[in-house]
Amino acid sequence: MIDRYHPLNSLQDGHWFKLICGASYHHLPAVRNLTLAYTLAGADCIDVAADPAAIAAARSALEVSSYLGTEARTRNFGFQGLPLLMVSLNDGEDPHFRKAEFNPAHCPTDCWRPCEKVCPAVAIVFEDSGADFSGVLDQRCYGCGRCLPICPSQLIFTRSYVSAPAAIAPLVLQAGADAIEIHTQVGREKDFTRLWSSISPQISQLKLIAISCPDGEGLTDYLRTLYDIISPLPCPLIWQTDGRPMSGDIGAGATRAAIKLGEKVLAAKLPGYVQLAGGTNDRTVSKLKAAGLLNVKLPIVDLEPGNTESDPESVNQIPNPQPQIPNPKSYIAGVAYGSYARVLLSPILEQLETMQTERAKAIPGKNIPPAVTAQIPLAATLEAEPNLLWQAVSLAHSLVSQIKGIC
Repeated sequence: MIDRYHPLNSLQDGHWFKLICGASYHHLPAVRNLTLAYTLAGADCIDVAADPAAIAAARSALEVSSYLGTEARTRNFGFQGLPLLMVSLNDGEDPHFRKAEFNPAHCPTDCWRPCEKVCPAVAIVFEDSGADFSGVLDQRCYGCGRCLPICPSQLIFTRSYVSAPAAIAPLVLQAGADAIEIHTQVGREKDFTRLWSSISPQISQLKLIAISCPDGEGLTDYLRTLYDIISPLPCPLIWQTDGRPMSGDIGAGATRAAIKLGEKVLAAKLPGYVQLAGGTNDRTVSKLKAAGLLNVKLPIVDLEPGNTESDPESVNQIPNPQPQIPNPKSYIAGVAYGSYARVLLSPILEQLETMQTERAKAIPGKNIPPAVTAQIPLAATLEAEPNLLWQAVSLAHSLVSQIKGIC
């Protein structure tokens, strides 16, 4: 029933879907439109940057999805209710919390600009290609780092940042986040404790805590140490296994690292749920199924009287009338999608931005009536273009439905 839906039920049942907009991604129109499309497609959680503006953009999309939900269900998309809104924090250096930079004045005139071609966020631009300036569009860059090794002159560097403990409380209390995810790495117990001390006074207002960590020597012991630090918790806990960060759109093979790390953390039987990230894409769910790592509910095989198992025609399969009690320590509870989910919708979002630009140019530069000015931002919202909206939701649903259809 729709009125019984709660995102945490999906986590418990093992078909949890999270959209990662990007811990360093501040392109607010894209954050808003991605949130809207994936919410209407049935996402359980939207993860955005720990920035009040990003949170507000996502909240705006959630409000719109509330009145578009009925139509989404009529179109057989997966919307059941509003997802949790999560913000990502870090306790130290992390590839998710950085931006690329370079001085375009230092670029050789004969450079073929592989950085521009390899950037999945279309964050690197040059004036002679039609952009307003040359360099990195800071709000678009989410720190994937693909431009760093490919620059022929090695001119690109990164700017990293660490979450400020003093900013945590306002994010939760004022901006309205439902959940927090902490990015950490093996060996950072002191840094984690510092950050956790700023979060702990607010955890009673949170519905979920997630800890994201890449693989490393002593990983499971480190995660047990973290659990000791945060216990007891008043809400569910997710261990996010960051297999191959920000690489899901590179190719099908990128998901192997995420699954391998997920198996490792599952084997540790830590309290809490295990959710994949880092390299996840449209092949992840099928590979999890093949490995027996999803909570797939199978039918009961009932043999009619007088029949034997050797007679295939005598087997009467009926649905299991009782839901299975899931054991979160024996299966992957969900999958988070970042770069793949964003790139999947990028053609539609780029088309939307082009339409906005063309409309803005068509407006005279002087004495623009306030009523017209107020309509310009509306052109960048996905719901203002219903045809594009439902195309985007359809694409998003093609990904969300993979894990939603395992039961």
